[in-house]
Amino acid sequence: MSGVGASGTKHPVVTVLVVDDEAPLRRVLERALARDGFRVLTAASAEAAYELLGSEQPDAMLLDIHLPTMSGLSLYLAVLARWPALTGRIAIMTGDAEAQEVSAWLAHNPCPLIRKPFDLRQITGWIASVLRWRGEQAGNG
Repeated sequence: MSGVGASGTKHPVVTVLVVDDEAPLRRVLERALARDGFRVLTAASAEAAYELLGSEQPDAMLLDIHLPTMSGLSLYLAVLARWPALTGRIAIMTGDAEAQEVSAWLAHNPCPLIRKPFDLRQITGWIASVLRWRGEQAGNG
């Protein structure tokens, strides 16, 4: 699959998985990212995201910490255990970044943190950094 960028040049379509139990936030991110040319997959729960990852490998993943039945932090670890290629391509989102549980978890599992509420430019900037990193990794392989 390929798309056409703002400059008119063709580029591969980038897939982003958004995992958040808040439907309005999922819709906002889906619309905004699609408008920017991304293919967007969404999941409302950790279980739905894990199942989706069995058939789809996104280029980047936005993961809310507070999900029903299984925390986003637990999902993060489960995803990396099963799909290590996603290392460096998952950002966690939270409005509770200063909570002791989150701080302690981040101390042992460094990963990008996007604080809610966020500016959509933060999201697209993070995705761009993931794509640059992947390009550098591919160039070194």
